[in-house]
Amino acid sequence: MSGDIVVKTKLGEYLIKEGLLYTETDEWIKVEGETITMGITDYAQKKLKYIVNVELPEQGAKVSKGEAVVTLESVKSVADVYSPVDGEVVEVNEELLDSPDLINKDPYGKGWVLKIKSSSSIDTSQFLTPSAYAEKVKKEEQ
Repeated sequence: MSGDIVVKTKLGEYLIKEGLLYTETDEWIKVEGETITMGITDYAQKKLKYIVNVELPEQGAKVSKGEAVVTLESVKSVADVYSPVDGEVVEVNEELLDSPDLINKDPYGKGWVLKIKSSSSIDTSQFLTPSAYAEKVKKEEQ
């Protein structure tokens, strides 16, 4: 897609999609009304390497901003995915239970992890734009 950003560093090359917002903890979010779809960024999945297991919350679970809501297990380490808002889990990507590597293959598409209905209006200014997230990745890779 045009407009996407590819960050090239000495350590790797990372795709950052336009039309999404990003967190300091390497999640991407897509805001649709009161609901957000979220996953981890290309940068995050490349740092984790091969993802072998995903622990998802129950649908209907209440979540708080900053709370670990998903656990990703890779051959290298275990990482948490944090909720960017207060709200309720309205959908989880159950395909990940059988195919956790979808996060590696398509982190912005089939590798999404969950959808949360926010309990209040979503302040998009608290998130990083694609270009701001690209700068964050460049800094971390120096």
